[in-house]
Amino acid sequence: MTDANKEKLFTVFTGTVWQAELIKGLLDANNIPCAIMDETIGAITSSYSGLGKGVLVVVNEEDKEKALEIIKT
Repeated sequence: MTDANKEKLFTVFTGTVWQAELIKGLLDANNIPCAIMDETIGAITSSYSGLGKGVLVVVNEEDKEKALEIIKT
């Protein structure tokens, strides 16, 4: 997955680094290209309530519905 067209990426999950890695593994296992964004700053700020937005898992816009369905189950 490339981030050349960031405007076409869709956030399907926001959470801790560990949670994001689990979600990424789940999406990878289902052949959905994805990436973790803001890993460094999210890891630093996620433990402080109210600071930062956490770590994001993003997918291509055309994969968002399938990704959200997989995450939901």
